Amino acid sequence: MRCHEVDYTIVGDDMQLVQVELDPGETVIAEAGAMNYMEADIQFEMRMGDGSEADQGMMGKLFSAGKRAMTGESLFITHFTNHGSVKRHVAFAAPYPGKIIPLDLSRLGGEVLCQKDSFLCAALGTKLDVAFQRRFGVGFFGGEGFILQRLQGDGMAFVHACGTIVERQLQGETLRVDTGCLVAFESGVPYDIAQAGNLKNMVFGGEGMFLATLSGHGMVVLESFPFSRLVDGILAHAPQAGG
Repeated sequence: MRCHEVDYTIVGDDMQLVQVELDPGETVIAEAGAMNYMEADIQFEMRMGDGSEADQGMMGKLFSAGKRAMTGESLFITHFTNHGSVKRHVAFAAPYPGKIIPLDLSRLGGEVLCQKDSFLCAALGTKLDVAFQRRFGVGFFGGEGFILQRLQGDGMAFVHACGTIVERQLQGETLRVDTGCLVAFESGVPYDIAQAGNLKNMVFGGEGMFLATLSGHGMVVLESFPFSRLVDGILAHAPQAGG
């Protein structure tokens, strides 16, 4: 299924939203609760499935929903469709401060892997799936490195991340990244997780116990300040009960 061709505008700086323009009959899919506003003639429907496979069947939809549940996402995906006769707009906002990153899948080999909770919305026809790290044991303890979302298609998809966004274009070199700072990368970039040095470095180094290693050629998107670090910092300075 070819993706719908949607136009978009990203609004704001640190608390961004993406405004998607829908021609009559066009649809955009989004995570439940991501919608900020929508114009007249746009109707939304919660569905179990991304709509990329019309003949998927109920069992296929249940299987896909089960895999999404493993990433902590909703079992349902919201479909927004323009049922009017003129162009209309619908906007989506990220759940925490950061940046929205547009990904043209047609220019990225038709497939991108991203953090399990970073997907925001995409043109109808985009397939959402789960990508498991091959080395189960190391990947499991690697936090964000274990379960990734796979976005497939030939249209626009949008992910969000926290902090400053850095886009690297690998040209044969190797990059080692804190697993929490890895936002997205082309599926053709070889990827693995390894322990961050010896036991002393892992326990006292403060850099996390595992690092993601990426090499070869392709796009890699990083964030400077993972949301998990922000939460940890807030909890560390929050007043203690009874204090």
